[in-house]
Amino acid sequence: MDNATENLSDCASYILTLSCPDRSGIVHAVASLLCEAGANILDSAQFGDRPSARFFMRVHFRRALPPGVSADDALTHLRAAFAGLGTDYEMEWALHDAARRPRVMLLVSRIGHCLNDLLFRHRTGQLPIEIAAIASNHKDFYQLAASYDIPFHHLPLLQATRDTKAAQEARLWDLFCEYRIDLVVLARYMQVLSDDLCRRLEGRAINIHHSFLPSFKGARPYHQAYERGVKLIGATAHYVTAELDEGPIIEQEVSRVDHAMDADQLAAIGRDVECVALARAVKWHAEHRVLRNGGRTLVFR
Repeated sequence: MDNATENLSDCASYILTLSCPDRSGIVHAVASLLCEAGANILDSAQFGDRPSARFFMRVHFRRALPPGVSADDALTHLRAAFAGLGTDYEMEWALHDAARRPRVMLLVSRIGHCLNDLLFRHRTGQLPIEIAAIASNHKDFYQLAASYDIPFHHLPLLQATRDTKAAQEARLWDLFCEYRIDLVVLARYMQVLSDDLCRRLEGRAINIHHSFLPSFKGARPYHQAYERGVKLIGATAHYVTAELDEGPIIEQEVSRVDHAMDADQLAAIGRDVECVALARAVKWHAEHRVLRNGGRTLVFR
């Protein structure tokens, strides 16, 4: 299709992601199908992973909408057209409306720099998401949420017993369903999610860990780093899994430090890198740039 004559008001954009056993002809087959569907490829990225012998691909394309056909209807038709190819190549694939912003719920406890950063980036158009709700086990940030006109839900854990934690997580899941959430972001939410909730949220929850994993797990990581005399500190954004802080890594950010800095200064620098790493991970996930490869991820930036 000729970009110069294409009427963009009658077009819709979509993103195709896929992975499958690596073999010849995959790119040709995908491009041919999209061409037959009247699609114009805007950008494409692919990668063949030798150790796993799998092929990964992300295609952003635009397609003219026939008269009387909505973007949702066109998406349904495209999915049906792609199903056969997906079966032939044993693909794990997904097709997304590029204009749809995923609905996000932010979880936070009493440390608010990541929450504040995500809210600001969202307000200024830097994150292609819709923040539908904020939930916390403390009340500290209800006024911040109100200033952005976002619903705030206080889910206290006065006594962290098995029963109270299960009830609190049940309420979290109710909010997830009520707000039709696509992605949960743990923006320094200092509670360990149960194995059951982790399984429910697999691939749909991102955490920021305040250290450069796999080093310095657990409490007070910057103090651990200070005691070890580190010269480089960082933060890790990863998907949430039942294995604590072991989920597939999406992004990491680092900063150089030296012997003249104390633990509090390291923590201050750490807050900055946490914000950067988490924001990138959320953005890339929202843009369908992150593909899972076992315990690892590929990020088509």
